[in-house]
Amino acid sequence: MIDPTARIADGAVIGEGTSIGPYCVIGPNVVIGENCKLVAHVTVSGHTSIGAECVISPFAVLGGPPQDLSYRGEPTRLEIGTGCTIREGVTMNIGTMKGGGLTRVGDRGYFMNNSHVGHDCTVGNDVIFATSATLGGHCEIGDFVYIGGLSAVHQFTRIGRQVMVGGVCGVRDDIIPFGLANGQYAVLEGLNIIGMKRRKFTRERLVTVRAFYQKLFHGEGVFAERLAAVQPLAAEDPAIAEILAFIGKGKRPLCLPAVDGTH
Repeated sequence: MIDPTARIADGAVIGEGTSIGPYCVIGPNVVIGENCKLVAHVTVSGHTSIGAECVISPFAVLGGPPQDLSYRGEPTRLEIGTGCTIREGVTMNIGTMKGGGLTRVGDRGYFMNNSHVGHDCTVGNDVIFATSATLGGHCEIGDFVYIGGLSAVHQFTRIGRQVMVGGVCGVRDDIIPFGLANGQYAVLEGLNIIGMKRRKFTRERLVTVRAFYQKLFHGEGVFAERLAAVQPLAAEDPAIAEILAFIGKGKRPLCLPAVDGTH
């Protein structure tokens, strides 16, 4: 299952049933799980582990050094979960010591061509990164997040669970769970209703969460006053509680609706 043109360093661990295609290069500190397929011309370096049943397309580079000027060759890590599809030219970097030393990618992610996961990022399960979707360092991405093509997420930014980000967006601010963000510099356009329906939200739950969203983002008064007023609504639905908890933990500005309805 290993093409004779592949180069696998001593110390690398290759799981049973995994195929290593032509001209792949695997470093000495790499662990690849069972039943993976590295199609061709894949480079895996650094202290990198890849879960079972991942498919990795040509010219992906996984475990490369972080693009951080402070990095001095420390043995930091990249961990990729099971069942991921990693298409052509995708790059994922190991972490930095100052960022915790670990870049972590969850299970069943679909990473389209030329997408990028920067150092020290944490990416959840079942995400989809469209073509050239890019994360700066230290980003936190929740489960079931979709990031549109050519969109870039600023370092240290958080994107909550089940968010949809449109294409060609610059994401500079944290996006609440279940949010829908769009625009050249992303603004909050509403809730990701399609995604919520796919996750089996009932009509009643959608009505409840929508009403909360309207009070928080489009009610009267300044945002801080509205945020204080909706705190008791956390008991009405787990999604509301999740949104409020996400806002409470924030250290960066929050992605808000456009004031005048434009981007």
